[in-house]
Amino acid sequence: MIGSEIPALIPITFILFAILIPVIGLWKRKVTWHLALLGSGIATALSGYGLMHIIQTGETIRYFFGGWAPPIGIEFVYDGLAAFIVLVINAIAFLVLIHSKKISQNEFPGKLTGYYAVTMLMMLGFNGMVLTGDLFNLYVFLEISSLSSYALIAIGEKRAPYAAFRYLIIGTVGGSLYLLGVGFLYTVTGTLNIIDMHAMLPQVIGHSSVIAALILMIIGIGVKAALFPLHGWLPDSYTYASSTSSAIIAPIGTKVAAYILIRVVLFLFGVELVDAVLPVTTIIGIFAGIGILYGSIMAIAQSELKKMLAYSSVSQIGYIIMGLSLANPFGFIGAILHVLNHALMKALLFLVSGSMRLKEGHSLITKFDNSYRKKYPWTMAAFTTAAISLVGLPPLAGFFSKWYLALG
Repeated sequence: MIGSEIPALIPITFILFAILIPVIGLWKRKVTWHLALLGSGIATALSGYGLMHIIQTGETIRYFFGGWAPPIGIEFVYDGLAAFIVLVINAIAFLVLIHSKKISQNEFPGKLTGYYAVTMLMMLGFNGMVLTGDLFNLYVFLEISSLSSYALIAIGEKRAPYAAFRYLIIGTVGGSLYLLGVGFLYTVTGTLNIIDMHAMLPQVIGHSSVIAALILMIIGIGVKAALFPLHGWLPDSYTYASSTSSAIIAPIGTKVAAYILIRVVLFLFGVELVDAVLPVTTIIGIFAGIGILYGSIMAIAQSELKKMLAYSSVSQIGYIIMGLSLANPFGFIGAILHVLNHALMKALLFLVSGSMRLKEGHSLITKFDNSYRKKYPWTMAAFTTAAISLVGLPPLAGFFSKWYLALG
């Protein structure tokens, strides 16, 4: 049955198109956008089918690669949460790619083949991070997505390579801290499988290596999630990257990292075990709260639309992490719902900024005037809708996630 193969089929789709795009692009460059759109569309369709399968059957699919069961083999775990996140990120990527054709041709006309191939690799990394049930395999996919992100950010304005290099340095430190934490856990438990390790942790939770691992992994993932004060790489990366790169990385990248943080805290360790050794939920809740205020204040001070949206992302990530830190059902619902809502809102807002750069040659707020409403009615209507949703006014999407966070 196709349902049981879904966890493998989704990443395989991105691998296939990451290979096809440069091979066919050498022969016919014009079809690269169509191939990227086709690959992303197939992955989105598979993700939708997989989520419906999970909803109807209620089962968790555990796919063993090569038929080797863990802890010897590597598995992908496709449960309700993973199915939901995979559908969100793949659908967002598909929608952004639909919109990217004219913007990409305008911003980097000679680099389309490589750009779309690397985009497929980045989506492979993000999907692998969500689906894997193995902590080291998660690191492998983290590096695939990170290296691809660095390349996509570097294709942008004059300052984009510097922003990408800064992200590379900070991101490498974050990834190394996560890997070091995984190594400490492996020395104590002897396994890298998340389900197996979860069963063993109650017996060794007081071990100094486990406590060190918990701290290192949260800091490492916090860097990737841009949790305050580990967000330093984000504003310049989103601002100086190409419009298409910003529109696809901003809604997806930090959300996947936030999902990993949720997996580690709630599903690997568990709130009771985590808070038994350190007040982790309280600490990350405090930093999330500071991040919400800091990101909002810094966004107000910006005159460039993309930089305003970048700082807004720091604030919105704070809401997601705040939901995790509440450690109750309503907070969890609010956090997961805000992953969806913010991905939709921020993708739309970055696409609007890309459209403004395409049509007007800039996205400086100081140059915006009333004529845009008349010249670009649909673009401005989309911006207004997304902005009001970001504020959290009913009945738009942003209201409901913040409502659940308030209940939590």
